Amino acid sequence: MFNLSTILESSTINHPDKTAIVFGEKKFSYGQLNAVANQVANGLQQAGIKKGDKVALTCPNLPYFPFVYYGILKAGATVVPLNVLFKRREVAYHLEDSDAKAYFCFQGTAELPMGEEGWEAFKRVDSCENFWMIMADPTAPAPIDGTQTLGQLIGGQPTTFDTVQTEPEDGAVILYTSGTTGHPKGAQLTHFNMYMNADITRKLFSMAMDDTHLITLPLFHSFGQTTQMNAGILAGNKLVLLARFSPEAVLAGMQNENVTIFCGVPTMYWALINFPGADKFDLKKIADTLRLGVSGGASLPLEVMRQVEEKFKIKILEGYGLSETSPVATFNRLDRERKPGSIGLPIWGVEVKVVDEKDQELPPGESGEIVIRGHNIMKGYYKKPVATEEAFRNGWFHSGDVGKMDEDGYFYIVDRIKDMILRGGYNVYPREIEEVLMTHPAVSMAAVIGVPHDKMGEEIKACIVLNADAKISEDKLLAWCKKEMADYKYPRIIEFMETLPMTATGKILKKELRAQ
Repeated sequence: MFNLSTILESSTINHPDKTAIVFGEKKFSYGQLNAVANQVANGLQQAGIKKGDKVALTCPNLPYFPFVYYGILKAGATVVPLNVLFKRREVAYHLEDSDAKAYFCFQGTAELPMGEEGWEAFKRVDSCENFWMIMADPTAPAPIDGTQTLGQLIGGQPTTFDTVQTEPEDGAVILYTSGTTGHPKGAQLTHFNMYMNADITRKLFSMAMDDTHLITLPLFHSFGQTTQMNAGILAGNKLVLLARFSPEAVLAGMQNENVTIFCGVPTMYWALINFPGADKFDLKKIADTLRLGVSGGASLPLEVMRQVEEKFKIKILEGYGLSETSPVATFNRLDRERKPGSIGLPIWGVEVKVVDEKDQELPPGESGEIVIRGHNIMKGYYKKPVATEEAFRNGWFHSGDVGKMDEDGYFYIVDRIKDMILRGGYNVYPREIEEVLMTHPAVSMAAVIGVPHDKMGEEIKACIVLNADAKISEDKLLAWCKKEMADYKYPRIIEFMETLPMTATGKILKKELRAQ
């Protein structure tokens, strides 16, 4: 047997009374976390969920996320975490594509009604048989008639559970990553993939029993899920959860909970050094306690790195990975020279190289595509054999990223091969946005590109050709986009154009749009 949930069970056996989760004033011990996960597993089993079934989860960084996540794993099912910003159209696609048999969805807020969007999506997908609303107050009734709550599912369930026997190559998590086709693909990560990446992260971070993580990276994303939640649980650490990022909340959490490890994307570090209210916190205490900062999701500007390290007296280490690599593939190490601007060295058991268009390895200093193989590589894209075969050409996973290696074996990201936009650490794929834009009755043609932005790295711009005689203002089209797409996806900039530059074969020349 090999089940990722054993990381929680092992830490519970070793220190059941130690604090595992902190959320505001609420604290949960390892024993309590494991007990609730067991109740979730019992409830799922009673509802007919079997080994290998897929169970979707929409939840911000609340204690409910690990409760349900480990409960799904214990039941032998596969977790399908969904972005909390998804609208009903996007949720429905993921439920249907993943063959989800059940769906847990947090109720949300007036500003972000996850529960309402999730319920409407669930009703569109006949193959998804169960829906449970996660209430902020677990004893509260569901706000939507016909729905059952997580509290009702686990009420009266035993706090012990015999974890379903799974094998190392069985699926543990399906993480969705968009592709250039515009249709998100589900990366199937096994129990072995996820365990190995958490264990190696634990060692790379030199996690000790007294470490405390502040987690504001979304747990539905591989970065926070593996490098902080799973690695931290494996190490028996304390996890301080923030439902959403704000510089004030991060600094308060660091000060009040004696945080030692913080992981973030570059925009988070940028916000921390530019926060005007920072001086009201005990920055000396924070700096004395905080021992490690980790950056990923995009390249960290050297000036931002310098300012953060000067302000908080920590060393920031950059790494690299993708959802398909569980996610960590390379990392700068505490016991080796750090090269600012580098994504570091391959992690233990993983090979990385740079290849040309014919998949021939390139020498140090030359740029090409980064390819990877090792224990961290996904099983494949769920139900997409053609995409899987393309990604695994010649036995190596092709990242789609352009990089280079220096003479010491350190890797660097140079550019993106495809047209992907990296906005604030989120991958945004133009074609998906273009296809949604084209459903608007006024829009004839759309081309989406990324434009440089000081804070977000890149901002999303839509170049629009309207239908003949159609009229719509920029503000109205922006409002429509905001309604139809997740917050991190919709374009903030719209430019109406008479025509789009094209090749003779009708391909839009996005390079020219960017140059303009």
